[in-house]
This record gives sequence, structure tokens and C-alpha cells, in this order.
Amino acid sequence: MWRRLRGSGAVARLDPADPDLVVVVASFDDAEACSAALARGADPARSPVSFAPDAPALFRHHLRLPADQVSAVLALTAQAGYTRGADRADAEATDASGTPLILQRVQILDAVHCSQERSRMASVAHRHGGTALGWDALQPAPRAR
Repeated sequence: MWRRLRGSGAVARLDPADPDLVVVVASFDDAEACSAALARGADPARSPVSFAPDAPALFRHHLRLPADQVSAVLALTAQAGYTRGADRADAEATDASGTPLILQRVQILDAVHCSQERSRMASVAHRHGGTALGWDALQPAPRAR
């Protein structure tokens, strides 16, 4: 089922390594609906950099896993086109609560697919003894669009 959600050639044009990518929407609150987060991100009055719903986004899931489960999760999610993103350099070092892992994929992001993928990542993390912390989406800064 994940293969069906993979991006088209147009979506793949967004380079995850592009230094102009900025976080345009994020949610680290389990109770917040994806539709609410995306609406907040698309509202210029509520977000300093607006989310463009019709443009490709780098969709990232932030997980924390036992160190011995990272390889298994990477192999499983690679089947759906996810790659390992750069781990944040702040307080997310490996500790007793696990190893931080960012999984990312370029796609057009809408509320339905966001909700589906968020649920899948929570399930994958749980099955591997970890936790899904939240998600964010990056797009080029407005001057680069």
C-alpha cells in the first residue's frame, strides 16, 4: 500500500539537500489533526513561512527507537521511499530513551496522506519498541520558490 503513495517524477524534483528548505509546518502534538496543522501552516497570519499545499514538500517523521532497531526500521520504510534524514544536532543524542531517527520523503502533502503516514510511522515505531515524536514538512523559502 505504501508504494501507491510514492511521489511522481514532478515531486522528486525537490532536493532534500537543498539549503533553501525551511520548515513550513510541523506537529509534535498527538492530539492535533493533520488538517489543522496544515491549515495553520498555510495561513500567513499564523505562520512566518507559509506552507504551499500544491508544491512538493520534504515530509519528515521524527522517531526515537532502540539503537538495535534502527536498521530494521530503515529497511522497512525504504520500501515506501523513505530515507534517513539528518538527525538534529540539539538535545537528540542517543540516551536511555533511544536513538533519534528522522525518516523523510518528498511528496505532495495533504491532510489524508499526512494522517495515514503519521499513523503508519507511529505503528512502525511502536512495533520496534520506539516512539513517533511528530512530523514536519520543509519547502523552499519563499524567495527560492
